Amino acid sequence: MLDTIDPELGGFARTARDLVLAGGKRLRPTFAYWGWRGVAGPAEPAEPLLPALGALELMHTFALVHDDLMDDSATRRGRPTAHRIFAGRHGERFGNSAAVLIGDLCLVWADQLLARTPVPPATLLEVRARYDRMRVEAVAGQYLDVLGETAPGDWSLERALLVARHKTASYTVQWPLSFGLALAGGCHPSVGEAYRVYGLAVGEAFQLRDDLLGVYGDPAVTGKPAGDDLRTGKPTALLMLARQMARPAQLDELATAGPERQAQIIAETGAPARVEELIRARVAEGLTALAGAPIEPEARATLIELATVATHRPA
Repeated sequence: MLDTIDPELGGFARTARDLVLAGGKRLRPTFAYWGWRGVAGPAEPAEPLLPALGALELMHTFALVHDDLMDDSATRRGRPTAHRIFAGRHGERFGNSAAVLIGDLCLVWADQLLARTPVPPATLLEVRARYDRMRVEAVAGQYLDVLGETAPGDWSLERALLVARHKTASYTVQWPLSFGLALAGGCHPSVGEAYRVYGLAVGEAFQLRDDLLGVYGDPAVTGKPAGDDLRTGKPTALLMLARQMARPAQLDELATAGPERQAQIIAETGAPARVEELIRARVAEGLTALAGAPIEPEARATLIELATVATHRPA
């Protein structure tokens, strides 16, 4: 369609497509699928769900492109970020503007895919309600994330975890599971509550792992530069814990050191080990909630495995 308007738009759309297909963990559609399979049973065909599951990945690309722009990240998945791709063609201002539009286009495509999902209208209405709630919470969490960078000294561990809950947990695990449950139709309150607890706990653990990888991850594996969070002053849970646990001299140096030395100081405080404890506790909470849920055994086993995959990963 865009090709017919102007040849330049064809290239623009292909860049958006390439960003969607550039790899990644595909966790959101995976959690949605198993949320659906948990109540739909093993025999129900999954093909009708594919547009809805694809919509989650497009929505994720929208979020990543805008997040990379806000953080001025140079790479994502080992490739240049959208704003850097376009900046290489016509300069920084053009790159930033084009990245906003790439994200917007992915969000429109996500809406179009979701609308094509062949499920009963009442089911699609409920799915859409959860999809919209997920998007609102993701935007709210992103706003708080950006706000934290304006005054990191005023932030707290509790507020950092609040950001993790809304920016990451809700749209990575919690709402995709609920989205999948809604695709199955019917009323499953006990399953919904188990998914909610599991989703928030595992989703927060996912973000806590991201905090650690953002400082100590290998860029060759993560596909992202190390130290971006420290460079921008993002008040992550890791940094908030380090400030709580630091000795006065460490705290003073943490405020003035460069990212490499900051990473060393944070390690010396013991904050990374404390974050590992928080991750383990949240995974355990999620698995406990799942243990009593009336869902299909295969779905339960896979969600148990996914909790580990999502929270103990090198990238």
